[in-house]
Amino acid sequence: MNSTIAYDAGSSSSFLQDVSYLRLFITFIAVVLVWDQVSYIQKKGSIAGPRFKIYPIIGPFLESLDPKFEEYKAKWDSGELSCVSIFHKFVVISSTRDISRKIFQATKYVKPCVVDVAVKILRPQNWVFLDGKAHTDYRKSLNGLFTRTSLAQYLPSLEDVIDKYMEKFIEYSKDKNYEPTIYFHEMREILCALSLRAFCGNYITEDQIRKVADDYYLVTAALELVNFPIIIPFTKTWYGKRTADMAMKIFEDCAQQAKDHIAAGGESVCVMDAWCKLMHDAKNKNDEDSRLLHREFSNKEISEAIFTMLFASQDASSSLACWLFQIVADRPDVLAKIREEQLAVRDGQPEKRVDMDMINNMTYTNMVIKETLRYRPPVLMVPYVVKQNFPVTPNYTAPKGAMLIPTLYPSLHDPEVYDNPEEFIPERWVEGSKASEAKKNWLVFGCGPHVCIGQTYVMILFAALIGKFALYTDFEHTVTPLSEKIKVFATIFPKDDLLLTFKKRDPITGEVTE
Repeated sequence: MNSTIAYDAGSSSSFLQDVSYLRLFITFIAVVLVWDQVSYIQKKGSIAGPRFKIYPIIGPFLESLDPKFEEYKAKWDSGELSCVSIFHKFVVISSTRDISRKIFQATKYVKPCVVDVAVKILRPQNWVFLDGKAHTDYRKSLNGLFTRTSLAQYLPSLEDVIDKYMEKFIEYSKDKNYEPTIYFHEMREILCALSLRAFCGNYITEDQIRKVADDYYLVTAALELVNFPIIIPFTKTWYGKRTADMAMKIFEDCAQQAKDHIAAGGESVCVMDAWCKLMHDAKNKNDEDSRLLHREFSNKEISEAIFTMLFASQDASSSLACWLFQIVADRPDVLAKIREEQLAVRDGQPEKRVDMDMINNMTYTNMVIKETLRYRPPVLMVPYVVKQNFPVTPNYTAPKGAMLIPTLYPSLHDPEVYDNPEEFIPERWVEGSKASEAKKNWLVFGCGPHVCIGQTYVMILFAALIGKFALYTDFEHTVTPLSEKIKVFATIFPKDDLLLTFKKRDPITGEVTE
């Protein structure tokens, strides 16, 4: 009987212990859930956003895996500031021009940020993660690489790439019996090839260009807004890291070749050459600024900087290319005016190689490019992290550690500045017009100390690109119900992935041949 009592006592004790552990676990979960909601409500304050986190802890995580433009727009329309919370990230979104500009320029309170895993993929010491004076000084050392004088030196090699892909697109369409074919991937490839030739010149081989172009989408996928913050084998982040390391190793080798070329008295024909020339010339200068800004950068530093230039340009320029070719093909009057201007700037001699004087005289072509950037801005939002509590408005202070995102799209579709903003009207950019004078609304490239360093490069590159294709090809776009719908993949693209055909065209007679 005593043993029975002892057994019952032991069982009761074990049961009570199990109950205690279960109660402790349930209490812990309840505390975490309550804390998550209270923290969200406190950080939200009076700005627009869900009253509570509908999905505790994770928030709208599942929706963010498949971002939709319509959902973004609804968020912008909900108020000048709105918010969401995903896991531990509290995100504040600005939708007005003035608040977005304030964020861009508030270096005391914010710094640019990317997803957590970006530090591992782009490498912690990369210049894009510098802040304050360190960032300003490093950026000054790069400014000389994107002046109009420097860009003029890159044009010949860029035109060679354009000519090559023009023939490639025509052959590709011929192989498809001129049936409408998706050109989303081809646009990404040509823009990657153009960027790599501009950055690395002939130091990078055709095979290396093809390899980077083919694999670069893995980096884009790895740096999506919502992804694993750690690198696990065979995940998106793992493949992205492998691709980035491969590309940067190629760029290191190119950097050494550029140094050798400039040391031997060679001329600059690409960004790497121009950078090495600045370093080489600085050795013979006495002023401290030259020696500081153009110190001897290592091949590794150059490779990392070049990769960030590719990172900054690839998705945005691919987006612009897709929309530009679609929009121009759908508007024969626009295409006809581009062709007329392209012949005029070449004095009626289409075989003339493009130069900076021609680019400067492509007034209408540049208006088309600028209107495309306004109508379908490649980058919708730019994420920043709050370094210290930031009084964004008189009524709201963004908490330290929050993600603060200025939005570009609303300011570029502001009906008070742009008449009929949902229509494509290149002529709105004539000099002296309301649109051209509204400098504060032109946020395509950002503003402030982190404004895009390559904005002049973009305008020059696309003037050369669409000009040459307009003269020598007849490109047609097949319109579908999804053509004007926006797909979000880092930047924005037509939802049907761009159905095009290309045929050879005589630039003088306009005769099209198959």
